[in-house]
Amino acid sequence: MDKLKHRIEKNHGQSLRNWEKINSPVTRKMRPNSFSEMGWGRLVFGHTFESNDQIVDAMCAQGYDNRDIAIYVIDPHVIISMAPDKLFLDPSHTYRLWNYDYRYDNQKANDVFSINRLSNEEEAHQVNAIYSKCRMKGADPEFLLDKHADRLRTYFIAKKRSDNQVVGTITGVDHIKAFNDPEKGSSLWSLAVDPQAGLPGIGINLVRHLTAHYFTKGRTFIDVSVMHDNKQAIKLYEKLGFQRIPAFCIKRKNPINEQLYVPVDQPLKKLNPYAKIIVDEARKRGILVEVLDAEYGLFNLSLGSRSITCREALSEMTSAVAMTKCDDKRLTRRLVMKAGIKAPRQILHTDPENALEFMNKVGRVVVKPARGEQGEGISVDISDADELKGAIKKAESICSDVLLEEYIKGEDLRIIVIDYEIVAAAIRKPPAITGTGNHSISDLIQKHNRRRMAATGGESRIPDDRETLRCLKKEGYEYESILEKDKTLVVRKTANLHTGGTIHDVTEDLSDVLKDAAVKVSKAVDIPVTGLDFMVPDIYGDTYAFIEANERPGLANHEPQPTAERFVDLLFPETV
Repeated sequence: MDKLKHRIEKNHGQSLRNWEKINSPVTRKMRPNSFSEMGWGRLVFGHTFESNDQIVDAMCAQGYDNRDIAIYVIDPHVIISMAPDKLFLDPSHTYRLWNYDYRYDNQKANDVFSINRLSNEEEAHQVNAIYSKCRMKGADPEFLLDKHADRLRTYFIAKKRSDNQVVGTITGVDHIKAFNDPEKGSSLWSLAVDPQAGLPGIGINLVRHLTAHYFTKGRTFIDVSVMHDNKQAIKLYEKLGFQRIPAFCIKRKNPINEQLYVPVDQPLKKLNPYAKIIVDEARKRGILVEVLDAEYGLFNLSLGSRSITCREALSEMTSAVAMTKCDDKRLTRRLVMKAGIKAPRQILHTDPENALEFMNKVGRVVVKPARGEQGEGISVDISDADELKGAIKKAESICSDVLLEEYIKGEDLRIIVIDYEIVAAAIRKPPAITGTGNHSISDLIQKHNRRRMAATGGESRIPDDRETLRCLKKEGYEYESILEKDKTLVVRKTANLHTGGTIHDVTEDLSDVLKDAAVKVSKAVDIPVTGLDFMVPDIYGDTYAFIEANERPGLANHEPQPTAERFVDLLFPETV
């Protein structure tokens, strides 16, 4: 705290005593007891309240289902002591950028994405989709649209010029409009960038745009509250000149904020996102959790006399026989075809001549190990004899039995079926980057990986391996090539999350034929929880080709669909 006080005195020419005096409601002609509705909750401006009792009343009166935040509280420790069962100190830092410290960006307009005000319902829905991907609480589109022109709140969005898709969003609050701020300040909230955007510079450009908006209006500073461990965001703000100040936030204890104030055992912290999403849902229902091996994603759930061991989404309710049916892709294919499901032509590799003859017959092939998961050893879209040899060798490193399968062009569709009912569906797209005309492919991949790793808990990244290089060379590029401005380049053919693929929810768009096929497959394999892969030319149509079944699907990949909820419903129906 002393260092922070000294920083304020040194950089801004005012003593901490003056700072506290300025922030006293007695000396300010501020609107008393001020708060702003934000759609996801309320911003309570603590320094406008005449007493701590009033702040406690404001935070406890509502907000159990909201993300209410009290900022600029003078005595956070005292306020929390008055309602320790309802309030907690938010583990975030506050950073401030002063108008006179800011260096304006004189770069020319971005040709890849534009920044505009939020203006229609479709954009509002896309903004909420980004919030969901970033595990943030959204706001009702009607609220955003009814209030988007209000001088109190300003909503900016970043949109790709190529397809007008929203890839980022930011919200600003004008403190003069909020509480008649004599310091003429402003603040930044809800910065979110689509982790699947594949574009560099979205976040920093949104912050620059909002900053320029307020500073040209004569605002003296812009504040932002950021979680203490969000290193990527802190680095961005510090790059722009933001400096930390001793301002604190208080939040309401509720399910939204539970992870911030409920102690979590070290083993629970080490779980990957696929295990954690299930464990979090179980704990909400009062189910006891025992982590058996965090690295392996192995845990035990128990309620009363009932106890079930799981490895992520694979539980004891999946029999060893059902696992066998999914594990060997040859067996899976035979069983589902007997049930009337359509699948691509396929052979078992026996010798080079046999493989080459099959490839020449079908045109293009997928080479994969007969047993394996997470896309390991798979090569897609092979049509060259030399590439075929390399792909077979790669697959053999995973499993001695190698399959050659007819390559089916279309969308890679993953359907989650739990208890023989469809819960979620998503199109999985291979990792792609978009050129800026200035960055090398290697730089773009690194930026893509930083975003994907942050968004998926380290689970998704584009590997630096021979397969990535093969795909680049097939398109005429090397790692150090400068990718043309606005050109989108697919850098791998597989769409697995672990190799950098992205996931786009299409649950509401499935045709009845696809739904029926997915349920038939789950029953043919007789498995209660599965992730089914199809290749489809059109998710609205009736044409498909079944590829494989996964006995341990990643439920965390399908938020906001209730995959974890339905999984725990299956295990403990009494908690529904």
